[in-house]
Amino acid sequence: MLSQIRDLQQLLLRKYNTKYKRYFFDKIDFGKMTGIIGARGVGKTTFLLQHFKASKIPISKKLYISADSLKIDSLFELALQFQKENGRLLIIDEIHKYPNFELELKKIYDFLDLEIIFSGSSALKIDNAKADLSRRAVIYEVEGMSFREFIELKEGIVLPSFLLEEILENHVDIAYELLDKFNLTLLFREYLKYGYYPFYFDKKSHYLIKLNETINTVIEVDIPSIFPIEYQNIKNLKKLIRLVCESHPYTPNIRELLTKMEMGEDYRSLYRYFDYLHKAKILKIMRPSTRGDNILTKPEKIYLNNTNLHYGYCDRAEIGTIREVFFMSMLFEHQVTIPKKGDILIDNSYLFEIGGKNKTFKQIKNIPNSFLACDDIEIGYGAKIPIWLFGFLY
Repeated sequence: MLSQIRDLQQLLLRKYNTKYKRYFFDKIDFGKMTGIIGARGVGKTTFLLQHFKASKIPISKKLYISADSLKIDSLFELALQFQKENGRLLIIDEIHKYPNFELELKKIYDFLDLEIIFSGSSALKIDNAKADLSRRAVIYEVEGMSFREFIELKEGIVLPSFLLEEILENHVDIAYELLDKFNLTLLFREYLKYGYYPFYFDKKSHYLIKLNETINTVIEVDIPSIFPIEYQNIKNLKKLIRLVCESHPYTPNIRELLTKMEMGEDYRSLYRYFDYLHKAKILKIMRPSTRGDNILTKPEKIYLNNTNLHYGYCDRAEIGTIREVFFMSMLFEHQVTIPKKGDILIDNSYLFEIGGKNKTFKQIKNIPNSFLACDDIEIGYGAKIPIWLFGFLY
């Protein structure tokens, strides 16, 4: 089995030769067991293979396997055999495809002297009742490409990222400095349509087809492998995505939605579908700042996870929705809630209205720490900030 795995490993190492390193490459502090989770297509496999190559451990003492490429009877037995051959680093990709992976990883951690890195879907469920894996593994969640990363990869240049507070305080100077280096208008419009998933650069003309295939795989394969959903109900997930996609930033009427979904009075199942798609990074569920994260709480707004999904799934993309989705997708490192006034509240401190270049402060007038994030402007002034700059948060 190990020789067969090494053959596949060698093929993958030749195939994945990307030199560009994502924002998280140097941010992960590897311990005895490290988990990398994120949406399908954001570059987890590429990162694992880059780390495999970069590791100073001799190649004979490290092993990469994909849990969905071979029929593996026992991860623990495989890891035990690898250790007996003086193995030191074991990388397991697509771990959520392996049944009861939590229990296998727990055994490896407790009984073997190996460094383990695993990757899986953003919907990966760490079940404490089964294995208490959360005490053993440090989990990092990774996102799709920022606008900054997209420009770097497309233009072959190096650009800085900025803290939110730096953008709020120094956005005019930052914008002037950056705009000397690239054509903003063309690149920003391209990013909104095609720039979130790195596989755009594999074959640009087939990107939206590949994006639809990727999302269908998440719905048809990944979600059922993690959550208890009957196969015949998968069509409801697809219908729900379509309904959200065709709406403006969607404030759901639950009864109306149940009718359109032909689900009768099954509120609990509908809320579970919201939760599954949110954890799988297809939807982004926003709840009011005054309520908790209980999945049975009615969402305040529902978005698609990123702007590319709108262009891939919808017949048309409404520009107001695109602006909000872009802004939200760049702020994953911050707490984002829906306030009573304004569009977005960040870290319970900064209030934002989002709009075009003619947007005014009318709706948030006289509120401290309030800002406008505006499209169709290159450089802002005062508390009016170009929305594209928030693509440099990571």
